[in-house]
Amino acid sequence: MLKVTRWCIAHRKKVFIAWLAVAVITTAIASAVGRNYATNFSLPGTESQRALDLLKREFPAQSGDVDTIVFRVSSGTIDDPQVKTAITGLLDKVVRDPHVINVLSPYGPAGKVTVSHDRTTAFATINYDKPANLVPNAAGKPVLDQIKAVDVPGLTIAGGGQVIEAAEGFSVGPATEIGVIAAMVILLLTFGSFVAAGMPLITAGFGLITAVALIGLATHITSMSNVSPELALMIGLGVGIDYALFIVTRFRENYVAFGDVERSVVEAMDTSGRAILLAGTTVIIALLGMFATGVSFMYGLAIASVFAVLLTLAASLTVLPAMLSKWGHRLVWAPGSRRRLFSRRRPAPAAGSDGHDPVVAASRSRWREWSRTVQARPWPLAIVSGGLMVALLLPVFALRLNPSDAGNDPAGTSTRQAFDLLAKGFGAGFNGPLLIVVEGSPSGQAAALPRLEAAVRQTPGVVAVTPPRLAPSGQVAVLEAYPSSAPQAAATTNLVNQLRHSVAPPIKAQTGVTVFVGGFTAGSIDFSHVLASKLPLFIGIVVVLSALLLFVIFRSLVIPIQAALMNLLSIGGALGVTVAVFQKGWGGSIIGVEKGPIEPWIPVLMFAVVFGLSMDYEVFLVSRVREEWVRRRDASAAVADGIAFTGRVISAAAAIMICVFLSFMFGNERVIREFGFGLAAAVLLDAIVVRCVLLPAVLELLGPLTWRLPRWIDDRLPHINIEGSSARARPAVEPGADEPLEREPAQV
Repeated sequence: MLKVTRWCIAHRKKVFIAWLAVAVITTAIASAVGRNYATNFSLPGTESQRALDLLKREFPAQSGDVDTIVFRVSSGTIDDPQVKTAITGLLDKVVRDPHVINVLSPYGPAGKVTVSHDRTTAFATINYDKPANLVPNAAGKPVLDQIKAVDVPGLTIAGGGQVIEAAEGFSVGPATEIGVIAAMVILLLTFGSFVAAGMPLITAGFGLITAVALIGLATHITSMSNVSPELALMIGLGVGIDYALFIVTRFRENYVAFGDVERSVVEAMDTSGRAILLAGTTVIIALLGMFATGVSFMYGLAIASVFAVLLTLAASLTVLPAMLSKWGHRLVWAPGSRRRLFSRRRPAPAAGSDGHDPVVAASRSRWREWSRTVQARPWPLAIVSGGLMVALLLPVFALRLNPSDAGNDPAGTSTRQAFDLLAKGFGAGFNGPLLIVVEGSPSGQAAALPRLEAAVRQTPGVVAVTPPRLAPSGQVAVLEAYPSSAPQAAATTNLVNQLRHSVAPPIKAQTGVTVFVGGFTAGSIDFSHVLASKLPLFIGIVVVLSALLLFVIFRSLVIPIQAALMNLLSIGGALGVTVAVFQKGWGGSIIGVEKGPIEPWIPVLMFAVVFGLSMDYEVFLVSRVREEWVRRRDASAAVADGIAFTGRVISAAAAIMICVFLSFMFGNERVIREFGFGLAAAVLLDAIVVRCVLLPAVLELLGPLTWRLPRWIDDRLPHINIEGSSARARPAVEPGADEPLEREPAQV
């Protein structure tokens, strides 16, 4: 760390130019080659995936995405000549669009199912040649343009489905701008200097510009959802500003003590720089843990988020010390004046002097008073704060994972209009038909299809079934079953399970054919089930690896266990609040969200990000407590000093993160709003309840036991200096007889 810092200081122009060149070149290359976002929902081993693979092989015309165009007349029927001419003309154009292989008109044989009883509503089915995640995002744009071109009085037309939804895109609104402005305001209030406030933003900007460009290039190598850049920006902006904030704060503290810019930069990087390196590593470990889910959709999100964290971390460790060495003397001001507290020419105070910044000192005293308040009543405050986190966690037990349907799309979108039109004319279930795929010999098909169609039609919850369609080989047949409930409803999940476990087995036993229930709705249910089943493994891997890292770094048995439990409390509490608002609808009308299930990948990604961010605050606080413990060997004083030195900066960092995450509530995409809300709740709970109350109370109760480690374990652990050289330079106080003397570790 010291060598890297000194090199960046000595070659600060080269560092700045190199980062600028990398950001510009990668962005130019990414713009030249374009982005190829695609969502890979492959779920090997699931019934919906087997159905899709079978259709791709035997019945390509039925293996692609199925979208709908919905028509509704305000007066008369769809059989009126002007209306019929407009609809048939539109469908004739749509069938010639790229990637469209077939369009089923409501005026054809399918009309029995696709026209409402009062003949005021109808829909046409569009079959694409590939699943929605494999066709270009703009594949549905011609359909939307052709729909808009139809102008018949009293006729409403809307398109729905995955391809059309991708063509409409989504908007996060002014989220990024609001997040940056909020961060600037908080940094300005924290530092009182535009220069100091701007450095974290510049540092994060270098990392994020490069990260977004690399994400665009990575789309040509692996599948990445089009939400990946937005999530990466959300995560990277928060952690990037946090990391720079901690370094700048430590630099200012050092500068008022030493009065020398270069020494202050080196000391800041030797302490806070090491801490953010550890914190960033834990975030990356948590994000890479998503590969343990075995779900390819999560891989792209993990890679994009890792790019953002890794590059903002690299910028904080290189660009920031270079900028501080140039402009650091401008960061500390005397309160109430425009005169710098120190200038370049002012000599450094003598070692051990009490030079200090009055603003920083006042901040320390307030946080020290708070720490002493907590330490004076550790048991009551530990019980109250722990009880609050457990209470907030309780809604998690009602968690229901399932992708939300188009009924949650913004009101002005075509997909939402199509959803509402279908629900009004036919029932909500027509927005998510189930694809029933039958595999068997021609003779088996002949015996099975009439029985299967009748059995499905008689199943409670099914309102309509299309006639079977045979593949050219005669080995595969397809039926569509329309549920009575919406795609995201629990009743639809129960219906899929009933068809698979109660209806299909007797048909197979009687005729020898194999029946699969697939389609997008069934695939979404399988996706939810797979992620839910892999979640314990994912959590276990991330927690164990992070705990091992903390164990080695802090040389404590208590800290890894405490960190794991408290981070899980933060995540559980945040997820519980998210369930209460987005699934149960408590207060949802206030923020403009409707009740619906939680997106299956939200708990996974939320755990990865929140666990990493919680570990950030854990590392920032505990590393400072550890530093004071090494110097003084007074556990209670170390906790008080750790809170005093880091409380202000952690609260500022948390405020920035909350603003960044809440800014995504201004977008129109439910899933992004859900994710941003959950992360904001997690940071709020972690920074205020856990780090300011629960953690200091627990550390006070444990006292010196926190840092006690059996000698036989200590002898076998590698020595990694997280406290920095300055903490080790001071001789340690002689410990008690039962505590081994702290040994000088090898510099890392």
